Amino acid sequence: MKKIVLFLALAAFVASCGGKKEEKKDGFEVSRTKAEDKKENANEGVPVDLNNKGVGPIKEVTFGDEVDAEMAARGEAQFNAICVACHMVDQRMIGPAMAGVYERRSPEWVMNMILNPDGMLREDPIAKALLKEYNNAIMLNQNLSEDEARDLAEYLRTL
Repeated sequence: MKKIVLFLALAAFVASCGGKKEEKKDGFEVSRTKAEDKKENANEGVPVDLNNKGVGPIKEVTFGDEVDAEMAARGEAQFNAICVACHMVDQRMIGPAMAGVYERRSPEWVMNMILNPDGMLREDPIAKALLKEYNNAIMLNQNLSEDEARDLAEYLRTL
């Protein structure tokens, strides 16, 4: 009986001491970081500029004191239909997170980027920096009207 107990104890000891060997597999590796780290790094190299109005048809946007709920609802529908392919509200994706966009960009800049992404990417220094930051993923022109872009701008205020 002592031999069996001694044998089991020895087997348990050997099993617990044996380290796991990691096998290196060919292929790619995904590195995940916390969302907070991503937010901190999201705008490295891209300046915050609330005075830049961008390049395009919008020269001035005036927001009311309160969010226009009807406009924001139309803007949310537009966002969910076309923008979510590249943008999330609070995380980086193909494009920047949209939450707090007006803490980084002027309303005019945002609307000009929506309406005139080609011109912005050619001429605007912030748009160029964002293009570089997001691996040259260009923002496509969705051919929205100024009213539709204004609805989107109003929705972005709610984020």
